[in-house]
Amino acid sequence: MQEFLASPFPMLIAVAAIFYFLVWRPQAQQQKKLRAAVEGIRRGDTVVLNSGIVGKIAKAPAKEDTELSVEIAEGVTVKVLRAAVGEVRAKNQPVEAKADK
Repeated sequence: MQEFLASPFPMLIAVAAIFYFLVWRPQAQQQKKLRAAVEGIRRGDTVVLNSGIVGKIAKAPAKEDTELSVEIAEGVTVKVLRAAVGEVRAKNQPVEAKADK
C-alpha cells in the first residue's frame, strides 16, 4: 500500500480532480447558460458580440435561424451568426456596475 501512495499515480488523480472542479466544470456551466440565453433571444434584447460590438436585436428570429439582425446604430442593421453572440442582456436588465480599483 505504501508503494502505491509513493508512486505518482495518486498525485495525478488528485491534479485531474482539481482541474475538473476548478476549470472544466465551471466553463461547461457558463457555456450552457450562454447557449440557453442565445436560444431565447427576443426582439429588443441587447446583445454583445464576440467582437465587442453592442447592439439590439432588430428582428425577432426563429429558433432554427442561424442569423440574427442586430441594430448597432440608428438605422444601421447588420446580420450576424448566433455563434457570434457573447452575451445577452434582456430589455430591462441593468448594466452591471464595475468597481474601480
